Amino acid sequence: MKRLLLLSSSRAGDTGYLEHALEPIRDFLRGERRVLFIPYASVLRGFDEYEESVGRVFARLGVEAVSIHRFADARRALENAEALCVGGGNTFALLQRLYARDLIGTVRRRVEGGLPYIGWSAGTNVACPTIRTTNDMPVVQPPSLDAFRLIPFQINPHFISGKPAGHNGESREERLAEFLATNPGENVLALLEGSALRVEGDEARLLGESDAPLFRSGGAVEAIRAGARFELESLAGRPST
Repeated sequence: MKRLLLLSSSRAGDTGYLEHALEPIRDFLRGERRVLFIPYASVLRGFDEYEESVGRVFARLGVEAVSIHRFADARRALENAEALCVGGGNTFALLQRLYARDLIGTVRRRVEGGLPYIGWSAGTNVACPTIRTTNDMPVVQPPSLDAFRLIPFQINPHFISGKPAGHNGESREERLAEFLATNPGENVLALLEGSALRVEGDEARLLGESDAPLFRSGGAVEAIRAGARFELESLAGRPST
């Protein structure tokens, strides 16, 4: 059965790194004691440093986190993994590096087969059909924007409603409206920081204290209530051909 924990962010408010996610991660992992970590979204810090930061968090749960960059054969490491964790950073860099190592299909197959998947920010973006609803700057150009397709709809992490004072650019709502206007039939679930989506098989549950706006093609905006359970297919996009 497919199992995913998709976090909007690595922090919530002024809490420490992944502090808000400790209990959801503890509850999500069912006896797994070693997690394979993918640090490829990191741009400004090295993979060793990223691994160390994540490793300290998982160590508090009695779980060892080992980065995939430690292995000579990344695909073999994936084949042998007990659980998978994909960290945040720049989504374009993450996807480009996944393609460069030919890991897209292997991750999809293993997670669809039951490998537990934890992601936050960019790691949540790549669980979607594509990364077209990321907030990141395209600092590199992946071969495609197609991602893991582990869920049938798009997510926009780090969602903030409205505009800060003095900001004259588009709001997040306006950016998502642009996406939906040019991609009829798609749906986008916006996750506020501190929120997460837990997927078990064909069902999902919204974790955290905040509701999640669901942006549908045509301008409709619904609210998925905190704690709500729903079928993944109920949010599935139907892209026009």
